[in-house]
Amino acid sequence: MVETLAELFLNTIKNYAKPDLMLYKKHGQWIPLSTEEFGQKVKKLSLGLWELGLRPEDKLIILSENRPEWVMTDLATISLGAITVPIYTTLMPEQIRYIIDDSDAKIVVYSDQEQGKKIEAIRSQLKKVDHYITFQEEAPPGVLTWTEVLAKGERVLNSQPNLFEERIAQIRPENVASIIYTSGTTGIPKGVMLMHSNFISNIKSCSSIIPFSSEDTVLSFLPLSHVLERMVMFTYLYKACTIAFAESIEAVAQNLLEIRPHIMVSVPRVFEKIYARVMENVLSESSLKRKIFFWALKVGKDYARRQLNRRPISQYLKLKRSIAHKLVFSKIIARTGGRVRFFVSGGAPLSKDIAEFFFAMGLTILEGYGLTETSPVISVNTFENLRLGTVGKPIPGVEVRIASDGEILTRGPHVMKGYYKKEAETKESFEGDWFKTGDIGYLDEDGFLVITDRKKDIIVTAGGKNVAPQPIENLLKTSPFISNAVVIGDRRRFISALIVPNFEKVEEWARQNNLVFASRSEMVKHPEVIKFLQAEVDRLTVNLASFEKVKKIAVLERDFDLAEGEITPTLKVRRSIIEKKYQPVIEALYREAELNQL
Repeated sequence: MVETLAELFLNTIKNYAKPDLMLYKKHGQWIPLSTEEFGQKVKKLSLGLWELGLRPEDKLIILSENRPEWVMTDLATISLGAITVPIYTTLMPEQIRYIIDDSDAKIVVYSDQEQGKKIEAIRSQLKKVDHYITFQEEAPPGVLTWTEVLAKGERVLNSQPNLFEERIAQIRPENVASIIYTSGTTGIPKGVMLMHSNFISNIKSCSSIIPFSSEDTVLSFLPLSHVLERMVMFTYLYKACTIAFAESIEAVAQNLLEIRPHIMVSVPRVFEKIYARVMENVLSESSLKRKIFFWALKVGKDYARRQLNRRPISQYLKLKRSIAHKLVFSKIIARTGGRVRFFVSGGAPLSKDIAEFFFAMGLTILEGYGLTETSPVISVNTFENLRLGTVGKPIPGVEVRIASDGEILTRGPHVMKGYYKKEAETKESFEGDWFKTGDIGYLDEDGFLVITDRKKDIIVTAGGKNVAPQPIENLLKTSPFISNAVVIGDRRRFISALIVPNFEKVEEWARQNNLVFASRSEMVKHPEVIKFLQAEVDRLTVNLASFEKVKKIAVLERDFDLAEGEITPTLKVRRSIIEKKYQPVIEALYREAELNQL
């Protein structure tokens, strides 16, 4: 029986012999990694780490992009009863130093020269670290190569052939497998302690209701330092999917065509970009092609609504849907490789409009919901229970209830052990044995969970009206002319928004309308550009209540930046930082509105 992640690994290598358990690209070619080679490398690496002194409950850092070595290092660590601490490669040296130091890590593993430079910049401050390991073929002084550690492990394996399995037998489900540091949208990152049992409960529950199989090829590109991709990676191994590692975020579009995956897990931002690109292309087409596209989309949505509501579909509608597929949808689906059975979306709310758009074309997005602290899945849509605009029903074994103030509470085997070295924060995050998610939502009449916003993000206007910003922002981002948006208005008389335009599209529109500007900075201040984007905002929010409508906008000359601390590594907006940074712009918006009323 599989009760720990180490047992999951043993189960995979014993029962699923595949020539291509993993695929990675090297020198322009996709290279397969067999189950046997994968298993042998994990064993040798694990014993190599043991030789270096890594013991149960010791911590090991992984600072790397997605690749087979990431997963092998993770499993090698976990199989000793030690604890993996992943770090986002996009973090700055000081943020990395904090996590390494706070976690009490003994070993740091990093991928390449770029990450090595970050480690080198802080190395003198890392007093608790005993060893540094790199995936590079050559290492700087004082750093071991991954290959050298494998060689150490091979010697141990030859002298103590049963040691690896003996170590695994000592691991208990309640042992901590990983400490994952939260993105920190509201403050200093906290180390979430997730036990083997947390992950295993999530893996078993999700794989019982979502059809992963050994026949599937999946594309992994969401960072493995993200709890969703990490849990999904374990699930892929549990079900013996063939796992292809994308070369980079930028290469995903090309890798989709090369790998032709059946499944891909993503965050909403990727689907938003695909949607924006499709709409951008459509709007640049001839009048006839635009008419055909919007006719096809209407047909697809009519068909989809009947399908979702389990209502009969006429032969005539089936015929129209077939024509729409041939003329329009098949071309868009081809860009995903043409074999996608479903996408999974998590990490942030997905716009219902975008979910409907994909579903109408025949691409199903199973949107789910969870947090790092819940390892991570609390609820998810499935083919049997699918309702767009919701995050599905709670998964088997997970309970959800709504507090009196609308906060979503959950309990079950998925909930973390606690925050590392932070007893007060751990205690504060629970109400009895119910974990407080910090999200606001409700369960509809059929038990589907609907998220309305983060509890701390809710805007209370000067008039006392509660406004959830995320749904409004998701509406705005469906415009091909708007790349990003942050809604403002707490304790203000009305709602406003900071708008990041899709610069290419807006610049093209400006040229077509003979607007003259010397720079991007000048363009975003042009009255006609502001007027045009305000009209887009008004068009998209026409059905909102009057107190929710965006009355004024400020157009920004760049997108929000991770390096500036404006977004988290999972692309969530840090509202407090953005509001502070753009305070003069925001104040000017409201001051102008007041002057106009005089």
